[in-house]
Amino acid sequence: PSGSGKSTLARAVAGLIPRDIPGTWVGSLRVGNLDVVSAGPAEVAARVGILFQDPGSQLVMDRAEDDVAFGLENRAWSLAAMKSRVPGALEEAGLGGFERRRGSRLSGGEQQRLALAGVLAPAPAVLVLDEPTASLDPDGAERLFKRLASLKSSRATTVILIEHRADLAWPLADLVLALDATGAPIDLGEPAAVLARSGSRLARAGIWLPDDLAIARRAEPSLGAAGPDPNSPGAGPSAWAEVPGHDRELVSVRHLRFGYEPGRPVLRDVNLGIAEGERVALVGPNGSGKSTLLRLVAGLLRPAAGSVRLDRSDPYRLRPAKLASLAGYVFQDPELGFIADTVAAEIAVGLDQSGVRNAAGILERLGLPLARFGERSPYQLSGGEQRRLSVAAALAQSPRALLLDEPTFGQDRIGWESMVGLVDELVDDGTAVLAATHDRLFAERVAVRRIEMADGWVIAEEAVSRPSATASEETRP
Repeated sequence: PSGSGKSTLARAVAGLIPRDIPGTWVGSLRVGNLDVVSAGPAEVAARVGILFQDPGSQLVMDRAEDDVAFGLENRAWSLAAMKSRVPGALEEAGLGGFERRRGSRLSGGEQQRLALAGVLAPAPAVLVLDEPTASLDPDGAERLFKRLASLKSSRATTVILIEHRADLAWPLADLVLALDATGAPIDLGEPAAVLARSGSRLARAGIWLPDDLAIARRAEPSLGAAGPDPNSPGAGPSAWAEVPGHDRELVSVRHLRFGYEPGRPVLRDVNLGIAEGERVALVGPNGSGKSTLLRLVAGLLRPAAGSVRLDRSDPYRLRPAKLASLAGYVFQDPELGFIADTVAAEIAVGLDQSGVRNAAGILERLGLPLARFGERSPYQLSGGEQRRLSVAAALAQSPRALLLDEPTFGQDRIGWESMVGLVDELVDDGTAVLAATHDRLFAERVAVRRIEMADGWVIAEEAVSRPSATASEETRP
C-alpha cells in the first residue's frame, strides 16, 4: 500500500540511504559484492540506475539530449560514444526527435520518459524503477513493459520495479515482495505462490492485484468519429450534456490557443464547455495539452488567443481569494502546490475553524488522519500520500470546479476507492470536475463525459456509461 516504504527501499538499493538521506539503519544491504553503507557513491552509481517517483526532480540539464548524456559523461563515456547512444536512448523511451527540446517545457509524462531514457542509457547492472508508468499514457506504459520484458529475457539487468499497475507488473516478475502499511513484509516469493498464500491479506492491505484492472485494460473504441475535425479552425464549442439538477455552464473555453515557446503551439483552437455538476475526463497521449488546458482554466496561464471563462469571469484576472473559491487545482506534481511546513498547516490554509474540522474529516477518509500525519512535513510523505494530501487540500476549499491532473497516480486500492467516493459526493453537491487522467478505470467510474486530446486539439468526445453496481463491486478487494 501507499506509504509502506517501497520508495525508501528503492533509495536504499541505490545507495542514497543512509548516506544522503539520514535515518536509523539496522541490518545490511548488498548490491553484488558492495555493501551500500560502506561503498562510495561512485561505486554504487556505477552499478545501479534509479528512476525516482518524481521525474522532474531527476532532470538536471536544459536540453533533453544533454540530460541523457549527463549520466554517461559522469561514467567517463567518450564524446563519440555519447553521441551514438543518446538518440537511441531517447527513441527507446518514445522521445525520438526530442534532442533539442527543453526538459522543463515537456509534459509530466514526457519528463518521465526523459528521466527513464537517462537511466536506461548506460545499461546499468541493476535498474530500480519507482512507479515508472505513473504519468505515462497507455502507449508509453506498453512500450516500457516491452522494454522490461526484453531486459528480462536477456538477463543482462536486474530490475527492481515498484508499480501499482499489477496487471502489467506481475507477469514480468520472478519474485514479488509485498509490504504492509508498517513496512513489514507480507510475503516474498514467486508471483503465483504469493497470490495463493497471501492474496486475501494483500487485498485487505489495499494492494492492487493482477485481476483488479481487467475492466480498465479492455479494448476501448476510438473516439475519433464522435468529435469535431481537428483541422477545422472554425469548429464550434463542444456540446455539453445537461446534468440532472444543474444546467448552467460553469467552464467555458472558446477558440483557445497557447504555446510556451514561439512556433511550438501546445493548444490549437480548443473549444470546451462544462456544466455545473458535470464530471469530465480529459484523456490523450503525453504532450497532447491536457495539463496546459487545466492550468489555463485554473487561471495560472494567460491565453495567447481565445478566451477562458470560469463562472463567466476570466480566471487569470481574478483575485486569489475569489479564484480559490471557484477552482480547486491539483498539480500533476503535488509538491508544486504545497505552501506549508506541516500537513495540519497545509490543510488549514484559508479555512476557518469549521472548515478545518471538515478538512480533518476529508484527511481521515483519505487515510491521512491528523493525529498521525498532522505534524509530518508534506515533503516527507510518500508519493501516494502527497497526492491524497493535495486532493484533500483542494476539496477542503469547497470549490465550484475541481481540476485534477492525474489524481490517482501512486494510489493503492483503498486510497483509490476513497478518492472516487469523495469525488462522487462533490458532484452530487454541484461541483464540476475536470480530470486529466490516464487511469481508464477512474474515468469509467467517475466521468459522465470523456474528451480526447491529441497534439493540442480536442479531437473527440463521448458520453461515458458508468459501470453497473455489480461491475463496480467486482473491482473492490
